[in-house]
Amino acid sequence: QVQLVESGGGLVQAGGSLRLSCVNSGSVLDINGMGWYRQAPGKQRELVATVARGGSTYVADSVRGRFTISGDNAKNTVYLQMNSLKPEDTAVYYCAAQGVTTGVYWGQGTQVTVSS
Repeated sequence: QVQLVESGGGLVQAGGSLRLSCVNSGSVLDINGMGWYRQAPGKQRELVATVARGGSTYVADSVRGRFTISGDNAKNTVYLQMNSLKPEDTAVYYCAAQGVTTGVYWGQGTQVTVSS
């Protein structure tokens, strides 16, 4: 059973930084990648960044150059370093884990609010 727990959200001023963490406290055997999504009020959930089990990463155009994703396989943890935050980055950020045969698992979400 995969269990994802996010932390690190909060309130920050524009231009500031936050680091989100997501720990998978359950099984990792079927997981071949993890990532972050976000959902702003009234908008669809969107992909922010992913990291594959082998280490390759993807970052969405909207945050590239400001956000960095990394993973620590030994700790079953994925991080999202967010710099130069903008008010439009305000959203609930969700951690996701992609199972090879079992689909996508989701964390409970963590709120990020960027004030102008």
